[in-house]
Amino acid sequence: MNYDVIIIGAGPGGIFSAYELKKQRPELRVAVFEAGHELSRRKCPIDGKKIKSCISCKCCSIMSGFGGAGAFSDGKYNITNDFGGTLHAYIGKEQALELMEYVDEINMSHGGAGTKLYSTAGTKLKKECITHDLHLLDASVRHLGTDINYVVLENLYTELKEKVDFFFDTPVDTVKRVGNAYEVVCAARAYTCKKCIVSVGRSGSKWMERVCSELRIPTSSTRVDIGVRVELPAEVFSHLTDELYESKIVYRTPKYGDKVRTFCMNPKGAVVNENTNGIITVNGHSYEDPARQTGNTNFALLVAKHFSEPFRDSNGYGESIARLSNMLGGGVIVQRFGDLIRGQRSTAKRIEESFVTPTLNATPGDLSLVLPKRILDGIIEMIYALDKIAPGTANDDTLLYGVEVKFYNMEVQVNGDLESCYDGLYVIGDGSGITHSLSHASASGVHVARKIAEKY
Repeated sequence: MNYDVIIIGAGPGGIFSAYELKKQRPELRVAVFEAGHELSRRKCPIDGKKIKSCISCKCCSIMSGFGGAGAFSDGKYNITNDFGGTLHAYIGKEQALELMEYVDEINMSHGGAGTKLYSTAGTKLKKECITHDLHLLDASVRHLGTDINYVVLENLYTELKEKVDFFFDTPVDTVKRVGNAYEVVCAARAYTCKKCIVSVGRSGSKWMERVCSELRIPTSSTRVDIGVRVELPAEVFSHLTDELYESKIVYRTPKYGDKVRTFCMNPKGAVVNENTNGIITVNGHSYEDPARQTGNTNFALLVAKHFSEPFRDSNGYGESIARLSNMLGGGVIVQRFGDLIRGQRSTAKRIEESFVTPTLNATPGDLSLVLPKRILDGIIEMIYALDKIAPGTANDDTLLYGVEVKFYNMEVQVNGDLESCYDGLYVIGDGSGITHSLSHASASGVHVARKIAEKY
């Protein structure tokens, strides 16, 4: 055997798997294979001057590399079972929370000390939301900020690189079962291991689908979330963000009965591009350092779509909508809420005259030509509902960027150890379809590492 354990993917799940394995069993030979770059080499070429939009790099530095897609996120670790994944359904609610709290301790000891832990416990805002048929979900939220999150990752990598073999810029082609072991096949050569942990994240969804097909591992895929990113003056949501930082609010629309939710709230943050499998979508960042903060707050409004048989390609549906946005706008489209309501396309002149200055250089356009009517109606209803608890949300100059799509990896069939139908082959993190957040993905890595340590 080349290694005792090979981890595919250096995102949160892979990092915390490696960390816990070396803590529990330092004698184990562990390797991590990552398609992207090491942290210091992860640089997006978009500078807003010479390069203003995505140039479709061979490997996207925002989505891949050490730290995964969360490396340049705003570093929010939500300690809750109410959202962020269904890890608790496999390992139990109490254990899931304990693992998330343990991850938080590790982050604090690696540079995150001093960052704030927000909580919805005891807040009066919950009652105010319910009054308007909005539902504030319970959570404790550790906000590292994009800058401190990077520091934490730097410190984790500095510690791990002395104990673990990292193979960057080394995408794995496939995984093969060889007797009671596994062969991890790369372009140059193949490596063998006794245990294999697959943690490929959202950007590895296509790869994960192919490998599960080759190995005949049962999967299911029924959900995709589609919506927009809202940007408005920070003052509009300040009473919520000052107390809670991120408020996860769910609304059931009267018209269709669909659920619309807020997601990834970034107080005084910036809207950014995101490249997923060659499709340009939108996301948001925020910073702990006041010098890097903006005057705007941004957050996503997402409508969850659950599909049933015979439809099987929920991600393909989301991709087709995102590609339409790319076709019309050359990437991300931005539109004023007032223009959307009046049925008119936003223009560069209207955006320039807006009281909200966009933080992303997007193409002014018409989102009604991109988003299906049912989804767009739900978003509009949600904006008017939020306006009741945060007056100003439904102002004409509120900016909507589209599209934002949250692709859910097909859910891989695993047991309570997050082990597939093959002994020693584990599937964790967002690539498993079970977790959808930094905290849940990291916790799944710790869980599997402990199970492997027990078996050795």
